[in-house]
Amino acid sequence: MSEVFNFNVRVYYEDTDAGGVVYNANYVKFLERARTEWLRHKGVEQRALLEQGVGLVVASMNVEFRKGARLDDELIVSSVLDSMKGASAVFNQEITDKDGNVYITAQVKIACVDLKKMRPVMFPPVLKEVFCK
Repeated sequence: MSEVFNFNVRVYYEDTDAGGVVYNANYVKFLERARTEWLRHKGVEQRALLEQGVGLVVASMNVEFRKGARLDDELIVSSVLDSMKGASAVFNQEITDKDGNVYITAQVKIACVDLKKMRPVMFPPVLKEVFCK
């Protein structure tokens, strides 16, 4: 549905566990940052959405851990919008290194919500436009 967007991440000490390997929850943070930067690249600032009372939340996530990244590794987080419905969208994401070694694959479904009611709402026009390009 869309082109691949790449976001670079370096592994810092704070990202690792006692063994020097990226702690599993931090991969989820890397995925989130990449989706946020994808939106920013498309001209959408999440702060503007929040001011409208609209938020994007993770509805479901399927993650496959393939290889552990280590301190100082340079990673590439790729994001591709796979599909979109009225109030949800699915991203396929992958974390690799410059040599193509795959660390994580993930399918992430996000939902658009009314932040006051915490209920799903249709994507606002600005997001529909971005998601349908």
